[in-house]
Amino acid sequence: MQREIFNALSYATSNGYQVHPDAFAMLKGLDTDILKIIQDIIKRKIKQKENSLIVVEDIKIHINPENKVDVDVINVNGTVTTTSTPTSFSEKNLHKVILDSTANVNTGEGIEGYTTLFRSRFEKSLRILALRPESKRITKIASIKQKANTSKKGKSHHIEGNSITNSSIVAGLVMSKHSKKNGLEMIIDDYSGTLSALETTEELKKQASMITFDQMVMLEVESNMKGIQGFVIKNLVSPDIPDHLSNKSKSESYAVLISDLHVGSKYFMEAEFFRFLNWLSSTDDEIVSKIRYVCIGGDLIDGTGIFPNQDKELLEMNTTKQMMHVMDLLAKIPAHIKVFIIPGNHDLGRRALPQPSLPKKGFDKLYSFENFTMLGNPSLVELNSVKILMYHGQSLDDIIATTPGLSYSKPADAMKVLLKARHLSPIYGQRTPIAPEQEDMMVITEVPDVFHSGHVHIIDVQNYRGTLIVNSGAWQAQTKFQQTMGIVPTPGIAILINLATLQPFQMDFNQLSI
Repeated sequence: MQREIFNALSYATSNGYQVHPDAFAMLKGLDTDILKIIQDIIKRKIKQKENSLIVVEDIKIHINPENKVDVDVINVNGTVTTTSTPTSFSEKNLHKVILDSTANVNTGEGIEGYTTLFRSRFEKSLRILALRPESKRITKIASIKQKANTSKKGKSHHIEGNSITNSSIVAGLVMSKHSKKNGLEMIIDDYSGTLSALETTEELKKQASMITFDQMVMLEVESNMKGIQGFVIKNLVSPDIPDHLSNKSKSESYAVLISDLHVGSKYFMEAEFFRFLNWLSSTDDEIVSKIRYVCIGGDLIDGTGIFPNQDKELLEMNTTKQMMHVMDLLAKIPAHIKVFIIPGNHDLGRRALPQPSLPKKGFDKLYSFENFTMLGNPSLVELNSVKILMYHGQSLDDIIATTPGLSYSKPADAMKVLLKARHLSPIYGQRTPIAPEQEDMMVITEVPDVFHSGHVHIIDVQNYRGTLIVNSGAWQAQTKFQQTMGIVPTPGIAILINLATLQPFQMDFNQLSI
């Protein structure tokens, strides 16, 4: 396929033609002779004395020269699925829910419940590490401590230069990190016990600074090093996501990512959100005609009693009115667009993670719409082959507070830490409440193509190892609390993802012209 595209582009440029990026993306989604398409388009352009830029419309005209009906989807096999009215778009959407935490909520109680939760975290994270070759050498902590004690007694050792070494690999959850005279001490635990080990090099200390509390880590350690008591870390490995090629749609389609409306707040930007809704309903915008999905990352309403003196910042003083207001707004999203919604920490229902979907009792209107799917926090959906992990982002507060160098101005950096940990809320006992579930559903078992969060109200987009990281900002202007924290939000902006290329775009609805 790459060779075919290269030949087609070479032919175009050698004949003095350029291919628009959107047209290039569409060509990549066709399973036909791309060079032949380019040749035929150029012949037509020469005959009709048209300009030398090949655009999407040229490809559409080539595929459907009589232009009898509107083009909807260009299929993998090169055929065209057509429709005469936008209302049938939903029939062409290919989507499925891979993970919805709602169905699996099964909370335990007390110490026993949390013991079960962390056992689940350990086992699921260990299965992720098992994909690494070095994991075959993982030894229980109790075993290597016993082995080290045996070495001290002279029963078993290996001499390298002037020191006695005994290298082993262990895996466990991080209990603590402390600065010591000789380095940074990390304590981990597994089923068999706890292990204290020291990082002595600057590189390892830097790596350790990005490791969160309570996440899984794999360590290569040595015992009986000259001048140092206990274990020394030689190598440190997070579960992390692998470098990978992301899945992409075979046809050009778009998903819109938004979050944090905070309807009911005095700072909710209703005029800007109306512009967004009107734009989604426009009929003369080529991009809008290809929008198939809207993903909303939580905090639909501002709620009540979420923080001290919140009532002073509310326009609507009870949650029932807030819910009615937000349902009336979201009902304006066109019926041919599929909408996926997860809750946030300001919404009704349980605030401990994982959160089940918004309660039907309050949001019955949204549940009644065929194009709306109500999901838990987190959830994983597949939209036209692209896997999107939706997570509101409460734990970003803890990650930013405990990881050196991170700030609210760059939330994608904090989201990257979660991907490296392969866990959406690793830190227990800080600001983020975690429920004692029978299964830890916050472990990132599947590698997403897009990782979507909100919560911090700041737009930020990065690509990490093939995964597009998106924090989609908010629709709430700067609050008094944010002012005191020095947080400057970037509200009123929607993120569009071209699912055929995973190219992100920003649509700014703060502009009156939109």
